[in-house]
Parts: sequence; structure tokens; C-alpha cells
Amino acid sequence: MNIGPYQLASPVILAPMAGITDQPFRQLCRQLGAGLAVSEMVSSNPDLRNSRKTQLRLNHTDESAPISVQIAGTEAQQMAEAARYNMDRGAQIIDLNMGCPAKKVCNVAAGSALLKDEKKVADILQAVVNAVDIPVTLKIRTGWDKENKNAVDIAKIAESSGIQALTIHGRTRECKFNGEVEYDTIAEVKTNIQIPVIANGDIDSPEKAKQVLDYTNADAIMIGRAAQGRPWIFREINYFLETGQTLAPPALDEISELLQNHLINLHLFYGEYMGVRIARKHINWYCKQQQGAEEFRKRINTIENPAQQLAEVVAFFQKQKELNIAA
Repeated sequence: MNIGPYQLASPVILAPMAGITDQPFRQLCRQLGAGLAVSEMVSSNPDLRNSRKTQLRLNHTDESAPISVQIAGTEAQQMAEAARYNMDRGAQIIDLNMGCPAKKVCNVAAGSALLKDEKKVADILQAVVNAVDIPVTLKIRTGWDKENKNAVDIAKIAESSGIQALTIHGRTRECKFNGEVEYDTIAEVKTNIQIPVIANGDIDSPEKAKQVLDYTNADAIMIGRAAQGRPWIFREINYFLETGQTLAPPALDEISELLQNHLINLHLFYGEYMGVRIARKHINWYCKQQQGAEEFRKRINTIENPAQQLAEVVAFFQKQKELNIAA
């Protein structure tokens, strides 16, 4: 699959997730087979650019190309200026967020709230595409609610505006992350436009990935929550798509090593204080399927020293190996 001049090495893409797809996690997922890793959502509001949170989200040092940055906002010219700003700071693809269902985003008429106003959608898309000389992509939902599904109309507007790839989360804004995913709608969109379509929503296994690709005829799939604590899902899906075979799950030693390296990178990226705290959710996700995970979660969440955090993770996985041998 191509996005503008960029040919993706894999049709499996990491979804942008606020507070999760930071630089260390994006790099890890790319190493494990993600063809593209979209950044956390960045506000188009220029007043927020100098905040520590935004500066960290704009850090793309040593990232693998192509670098895709997602921006959100409600005003066409502000979004266009934000696209230029991010392009000047290393973005090679600009992704526009019209899919986020979060209240704090929708309450200011951003994210999926924009789907209510097709004229405003067209104005934003055209302004951003005209403002930059790099590819612009778009992420949407199927509509605002079950009575107002306009994904096909939005897709046609996107294509005519010069958008170079469209991601669809197969639920309405009202559904958030609940209920069945509308793969039918994604398939319908695919038949109505010529630009690449990326299917998103509840894809959590290699088998499901192939089913969705076959059913929707999408050009690629996007993985979000299923990658939390399981970044190797990208190589598992790639292997299944290429061979039809199931790749063996990673051994405990590999999971431990991946997690340790992830923690070290988080500590370096955020600094010790923030790094230890941000690492906690990742540790919980990596370990939740292991024996004694709940007790370990409670203990690890009290630790504030990075070296001790790493030591506890090493000890936990050593204990898992001993339990497996004993079994």
C-alpha cells in the first residue's frame, strides 16, 4: 500500500492513541512489523504548542519513515497552519482526526463531531491539503449516530479534496467502542472511492485481520487497543497474511526483554519521574495474562524508582518461568 510517495512495508498500521502511542511505543511497534505508526493526536491550537505534553508528542527523533502526525481541531485555517508547523518539524504525513469520540474533543466540535457538518469537513480538508506538500490522510467513523451515518459521503468529499488515504473506525461516534463493528460500511466506502482505505475496529488477531481485509477489500488494517501489552501482534499478523500459518507466541524471555527495553526507553524519553508512572500501564498490559498479575500490578504501581521498576519486572518474569517449569 502507498500513501503518496511512501510505500508501506506492511499493511498493518498502529492507530493513534492519546497517552499510548508516544515515540517509544511507536518505535517498538515499527520494529515488530507495523508498516506505519501514527502519532498521538496533537491539537491545532497554537497556544498549546509550548506545553511539555505537546513538545513530547512532537518529538520524532530517530523515528522510522514515514513519520505520520495526527492533528485535531475545528477551524480550517488553524488546521492548515498546524499542518505546516508539523511538516516543518519532521512530519512526512499529516493525519486529520475526525474519528475521536472523546467528550472533551467532541464538546469543542472536533474529532468525530465534525462529521455533523460536511461543509466544514470539506473546508478543513481542502485548506490542509493546499497548505502542505506532503500527503494528508483522514480518520473518520461511520457517522455521528446510528440514524446519521454518512461515511460514504465524507469519503467522497475526502477523495475530491485530495486526501490520499482514509481510515474508518467501523462505529459511530455515539457507539464509542461498544457494539458490533460495521465492516459492511467500510466495504461500502471502499467500493465508492479509489484512494486507499484502512479498516479499523476490534481487529485483535491474525485471523480477524485476514477476515476483515477479505470482507471489506480494504488496503490495510489499523490496530489500536489490541497492541497494548502485545506489540508483537504486528509480526503475528504479517506472518499470517504472508504464509497462512500461525506464528508461535513469544517466549517469556522475549516478552521480558521487550518490556525491559520499552521501560528503559520510557524512562529516557520522559525522565525518571514521568517515565516510571507512564510505564505502569504498559507493565500491567504486558503482564495481565500471567499468573499473579493482579498482585504484581498493585505492587508495581507503588514503585517510583526506575531501577527498582526494572528489577521487579525481571523478577516477575523469572517467577513465571519457575511456575511454568513446576507445572
